[in-house]
Amino acid sequence: MTDPCIEEAITLMNNFAQRTGLNSKQPPRRYLWTDAFAVCNYLGLARTTGEQAYTELALQLVNEVHHTLGRHRDDDKRTGWISGLSEQDGELHPTQGGLRIGKTLPERAADEPFDENLEWDRDGQYFHYLTRWMHALDQVTRATLQPRYNAWSRELAHSAFDAFTYTPSSTWQPPRMVWKMSIDLTRTLVPSMGQHDPLDGYITNLQLRSTAITQPQPTTGPDLEDETSQFATMLKWGDLASADPLGLGGLMIDAYCVQQLMQQGLSPDAQLLDNLLSASLTGLQYYAQRGELQQPAQYRLAFRELGLAIGLHAVQRMQQAAGDEAQQASTNPQQDKQLKAIMQFMSLRDEIEVFWRDPEHQRSTTWIEHQDINEVMLATSLAPDGFLVLMPI
Repeated sequence: MTDPCIEEAITLMNNFAQRTGLNSKQPPRRYLWTDAFAVCNYLGLARTTGEQAYTELALQLVNEVHHTLGRHRDDDKRTGWISGLSEQDGELHPTQGGLRIGKTLPERAADEPFDENLEWDRDGQYFHYLTRWMHALDQVTRATLQPRYNAWSRELAHSAFDAFTYTPSSTWQPPRMVWKMSIDLTRTLVPSMGQHDPLDGYITNLQLRSTAITQPQPTTGPDLEDETSQFATMLKWGDLASADPLGLGGLMIDAYCVQQLMQQGLSPDAQLLDNLLSASLTGLQYYAQRGELQQPAQYRLAFRELGLAIGLHAVQRMQQAAGDEAQQASTNPQQDKQLKAIMQFMSLRDEIEVFWRDPEHQRSTTWIEHQDINEVMLATSLAPDGFLVLMPI
């Protein structure tokens, strides 16, 4: 009998494909963050079930994202690829100009005043969304052994670094990043730097480079060596801890990614895994005391909590690998101690999943308003291997 969690994930992902026009006549509805998780979910379901149709859905979704979010909006006077490339070159390099978020409202015009509340619903580009898509493309290469997806992810990484980073006027300061850029990456929309954006860039680049060097044929495109080094200079390890559940989950996901890359031959900074686990534990200790999970559904955002649940799934896999001599996990006694301490918070994962699987809670306004992202991330939490596991090449 199939695992009920897998069955539920299949139902959620089939409904998502129907509702967003992926395999139906519904008007296409693409959103970069959600679609990145969805691609990984379909790849994972293909491995779990052996059904090739899920791989085909993943590849179809990649194509739709590139031809929707890699091009200008229908309500924009500009047309074509947002990179400015010709139609032919854009097909060959669909990520070279980045990818739109997919927000409902057009981006803020250059002469339009900033409105913090309205900006959340305006289009543009987010760096942390782009790194999620880089990961999804890389997972496609690892699952299908088609190198072009990794090449596209590295082209996206190169373009995103150029657009989102800058050197402060005080030359002694390390590079910094902006939070949000315009659709064509020519102007800053929100200048503040995301807490984990440099970390996202650093870890993702490590992953993309690791995949590229394992390809049987020489790879084309940027090698990301300089970009990776520049991200490393931006990291402030003492500032990574977060009580935001989505950011906290991201730290644990990064830690598992690093552990897997080490098992596959990467030799990153010796303190990288220690720092990620330490920040995760600090954040968990604080988050567990806040009592957010005791609030009613209408005061909670499921996708943020599910990000934490996915992160805890990652730590569970780290713990299993650390105890498996056959996997030769690269952990030391300090990391083993940290993992055991984090495992004490595993009940938070179960609590989150049980709460949001309840049909009554799925009738809340906050669930319905974010249905696509909520359902896709719930599916990821129920069947996380497609997103979390880096298949060796």
